Amino acid sequence: MQTVFAWGFRAMADLVCVGALAGAFGVRGEVRLKSFCAPPEAIADYGPLCTQDGAQSFSVRLTGQTKGALTARLGGVGNKEQADGLKGTKLYAPRDSLPNLPEDEFYHTDLIGLTVLDTGGNTLGKIAAVHDHGAGDLLELRGPGLKGGVLLPFTRTAVPTVDIARGQVIADPPEGLLPDE
Repeated sequence: MQTVFAWGFRAMADLVCVGALAGAFGVRGEVRLKSFCAPPEAIADYGPLCTQDGAQSFSVRLTGQTKGALTARLGGVGNKEQADGLKGTKLYAPRDSLPNLPEDEFYHTDLIGLTVLDTGGNTLGKIAAVHDHGAGDLLELRGPGLKGGVLLPFTRTAVPTVDIARGQVIADPPEGLLPDE
């Protein structure tokens, strides 16, 4: 199984977080842009991008790469002070501008909040986050009896069923992963 964005945040139902601004790049209004898309450059295809509340909207033109980010020009941002003022701003795309995914791929935002059941139907918790550290995605489960959360490998073996429509995931966690096993 595969997820498509490294991060996903629940926003308005029709918006998906596709990136975040990391401050100015240079003195002429370019920004450092962290893309949560696969491939990262695809972020420019989903514009214009907006803030979560929709108060600001930006066209995006990629200009290059820097360590850990892309560089870009945003419509309406013309100097370093404006670019720095946007540091930390999350950028959202309309869901209908994003590509449809194959059957076994998911947007992180669609997984967060789903109820996780074991193969016997017992509730294990909810998905609080999806992490990608390079070796495969991990689902962070939170719930009663899970102190600080548990990281469940997001593989077909450990998570045989994802049912977005029903709001649930069926998990078969590796032995010893959960408390009281």
